[in-house]
Amino acid sequence: MYSELQQKDINHHFTPFSDNKELAEQGSRVITRAEGVYIYDEQGNKLLDAMAGLWCVNLGYGRQELVDVATAQMKELPYYNLFFKTTHAPAAKLAEKITSLAPAHMNKVFFTGSGSEANDTVFRMVRRFWDLEGKPTKKTFISRENAYHGSTVVGASLGGMGYMHEQGDLPIAGVEHIEQPYYFKEGGDLSQEEFGIKAAQSLEAKIIELGEENIAAFIAEPFQGAGGVIIPPSTYWPEIKRILAKYDILLVVDEVISGFGRTGEWFASQHYDLKPDLMPIAKGLSSGYLPIGGVIVGDRVADTLIEKGGDFNHGFTYSGHPVAAAVALKNIELIEAEGIVDRVKNDISPYLQKRWQELASHPIVGETRGLGMVAGLELVKDKTSKERIAPECKAGGVCRDYSMANGLIMRPCGDTMIISPPLIISHEEVDELIEKAKKTLDETAAFYNLV
Repeated sequence: MYSELQQKDINHHFTPFSDNKELAEQGSRVITRAEGVYIYDEQGNKLLDAMAGLWCVNLGYGRQELVDVATAQMKELPYYNLFFKTTHAPAAKLAEKITSLAPAHMNKVFFTGSGSEANDTVFRMVRRFWDLEGKPTKKTFISRENAYHGSTVVGASLGGMGYMHEQGDLPIAGVEHIEQPYYFKEGGDLSQEEFGIKAAQSLEAKIIELGEENIAAFIAEPFQGAGGVIIPPSTYWPEIKRILAKYDILLVVDEVISGFGRTGEWFASQHYDLKPDLMPIAKGLSSGYLPIGGVIVGDRVADTLIEKGGDFNHGFTYSGHPVAAAVALKNIELIEAEGIVDRVKNDISPYLQKRWQELASHPIVGETRGLGMVAGLELVKDKTSKERIAPECKAGGVCRDYSMANGLIMRPCGDTMIISPPLIISHEEVDELIEKAKKTLDETAAFYNLV
């Protein structure tokens, strides 16, 4: 029997990234409240949210300071748009704050409502830039296989997820994809260092194939998130930088997941010493408390758009929404005041990564990997051959269900299990996470008779 809320959900709610027929047969899990790193469902179950919602609840749940700021802003100015030569204090102050934390050459922010909208904005902004520069043939974006850049038509096209491209005749024209730096799956007999260079050089091969005069930008996540927490080999980004230095092509670093402290820097571009022309942001910007995203724009692009461009005919009703902006500004202030970025770099992420590596010895784990406050592991039947446990990567779903039953939210990406916990998680809570993950792996192995 379904609860009243489950039945309402089945009857009237069409849910994202779900098999709605299957969901109607099983019923949704109804989440009722949250505190710290834990969420609670309708049945009273307590779950450690090792995904921080969808990579976003950096400060954890139940932060009254953010509630208070939202309440105060709603009383003062609940909404106004940024069209038609208007602005408001939350948007102006937030833009200033974000650029003070970004790489020094990035001094403008265009606000959106989400990371998907941010990447749509990038698409429009980059093409407008090249038109204004007198190079209108530079329209093509190069992205990577298995990348994720959102689920709008442009975002899904920029991403490299085949299962998304199958729905809607994607990608749209003007988007090409190259090899991903996924060493566990595609490294073969190469060393990690050799593979990193090989994967990066697929960018130069594509540039030569298409012609530099036709390529607008290379877009990439610093590490691939929804693709399975794929951490590029140490040689990858230096080689990408070497290649891009040869060509007049913009660099877009998608920081929607990696921004606002998750790598132990404000932005992962700082961790990898990158100099992006544009950086899409969202998620941790407000710790997920209200929807907000944006694009941090480098001076080269911004100067051309401002000095040569006239109107930029793009925007959203909720761009820089005053309540969302006020909450985001307070969120950043709390991250600063509590020393969260330094804590991630020097305390909690080293502890998390050390404990996560312990899972590598489990019989069905082929690899563990991570960076900052993200981590992943590969489920395998055989560690040497890397043979998967079940056809069509079904073991990840089985593992996810055991994890939920054990009070731990881990996410499957095929047969890769990933985590991205709140940045405020304690050592004791990391210990709890690891113990529940071990139990989950044991039960998954037993389900497939691998123990």
